[in-house]
Amino acid sequence: MTQDERWSANWKEVIDFMKANKRRPSKFVDSERGMRNWWKHQQKLVNAGELKQGRMEKYKELLELGEKYKRVNQYQ
Repeated sequence: MTQDERWSANWKEVIDFMKANKRRPSKFVDSERGMRNWWKHQQKLVNAGELKQGRMEKYKELLELGEKYKRVNQYQ
């Protein structure tokens, strides 16, 4: 498996998770922690300007879906 295939598999896993559960991966649930850490690492690469252009387009799609399921404060 190449790095691009592994990146695409991680991206697909996070997208499928959010579509199925209608929320972002949690850092508190062990089975979701890997997805959350992968997402945060990709954000660090974006901030450093090191994420490849082809991956950047897919990552923006992930961010748009993440905004849709952004956490809402239930006490407001």
